[in-house]
Amino acid sequence: MAQPELVHVIGGGLAGSEASWQLASAGVPVVLHEMRPVRQTDAHKTDGLAELVCSNSFRSDEWQTNAVGLLHEEMRRAGSLIMAAADRHKLPAGGALAVDRDAFSADVTERLAAHPLVSIERGEIAGLPPADWSSVIVATGPLTSPAMTAAILELTGEDSLAFFDAIAPIVHYESIDHDIAWKQSRYDKAGPGGGGADYINCPMTKSEYDAFIDALIAGEKTEFKEWEANTPYFDGCLPIEVMAERGRETLRFGPMKPVGLADPRKGGHRPYAVVQLRQDNALGTLWNIVGFQTKLKYAEQTRIFRMIPGLGDAQFARLGGLHRNTFLNSPVVLDGLMRLKADPRIRFAGQITGVEGYVESAAMGLVTGRLAAAERLGRSPHTPPATTALGALVAHITGGHIVHDLADESSIDAPEGDAPISSPATPTASKRRSFQPMNINYGLIPPIEAPALDADGRKIKGKDKTFAKKRAASERALRDLAHWLAANALKTAAE
Repeated sequence: MAQPELVHVIGGGLAGSEASWQLASAGVPVVLHEMRPVRQTDAHKTDGLAELVCSNSFRSDEWQTNAVGLLHEEMRRAGSLIMAAADRHKLPAGGALAVDRDAFSADVTERLAAHPLVSIERGEIAGLPPADWSSVIVATGPLTSPAMTAAILELTGEDSLAFFDAIAPIVHYESIDHDIAWKQSRYDKAGPGGGGADYINCPMTKSEYDAFIDALIAGEKTEFKEWEANTPYFDGCLPIEVMAERGRETLRFGPMKPVGLADPRKGGHRPYAVVQLRQDNALGTLWNIVGFQTKLKYAEQTRIFRMIPGLGDAQFARLGGLHRNTFLNSPVVLDGLMRLKADPRIRFAGQITGVEGYVESAAMGLVTGRLAAAERLGRSPHTPPATTALGALVAHITGGHIVHDLADESSIDAPEGDAPISSPATPTASKRRSFQPMNINYGLIPPIEAPALDADGRKIKGKDKTFAKKRAASERALRDLAHWLAANALKTAAE
């Protein structure tokens, strides 16, 4: 049997790496183009594939009642490279799946480089792909080069859409005062790679919290360039000082919420507010401040973050930063198979399509890789059912956001993937009429009737009913995914 014609993948991030793996696993040769290190970005530090530039957390890993955990499980069952590498390099993080970012990237890079059907070419693809490339996946992410951005916008006739995504600081473990801070996961919850005491917690009294809020609001911020001035933030990754400006209690209902935590030095008393740190590398020497993405100037970050009890002498391995993300008006410019309407040989994957988050980006790489592979193998490509997390994201990208309730269920880098707690100062609109980046959440998945009775025949009510409904939706998703995978297998048993 003749080898299928190759596919070009542009971008070696999470989405491009996953798309390349899916293609090669199906027996389709792929050329993966990554511009680093020939051309660097403002956020990347290495030339490794699938480098994590923000948090090292893939969020909740619980699939029965958490949408991102469901997405994890679906990707695992679809042979995801990204999830396999994450599982191999997981770190203690309560109910979340956090990874050693360097080991994770090195693993992905090594496996792709070793695959006989994958060729990695370093260098920028400036402008549109060459006309003789008959199948292309563009997975250039939120840091797409100006030349590629300009070419895409000219071809689609669309205006640029963009938002800011901020990076949280990382602290050296040995510089944390453990006479003040203590280790505990929220509600003592143990997750993948962890034991129930996976976060370092820095407690605050009301007076300490108020002083910290005042400092955040007054702190000197980075200046915007003229072309950045009107770029909105994505609500799922707001800088800490922007949250503070939205109301004095906003942070206590977000990344500094104290629920589920008890200070052992205060007789098990719940603090007024808590700053959490999450392990960032396998050695346990680096810890990132959860939810503390920021646009404060470096000197201000050092001064203000050392006001946090337990971080008075903190040494920072990396301070927070800010970079500009771009994404397409995907429902207008992409078709139902993730192809560019103006040039169907080109598919898009990852954050540039309007999904938000590491896992969501990789998930779109998985889908587009399988769609492109099916075409190369002479089969009809089919997207996953909308009842799955994978299919729900595709539906969002291709227009489903207009009819779905888009209340975001994944809080601002919330520990253990907790559901968000909205403060009165930050109401969330239940529906959005314009296309915006989106994390996976149950609001994107078609509803399902929750069981009326539990196993003992008792009526299910309140929160139990909500959880039962989520479990039912997740179980349906995995059943439907299994049927889709079986019906759309890309390799026969003999192959």
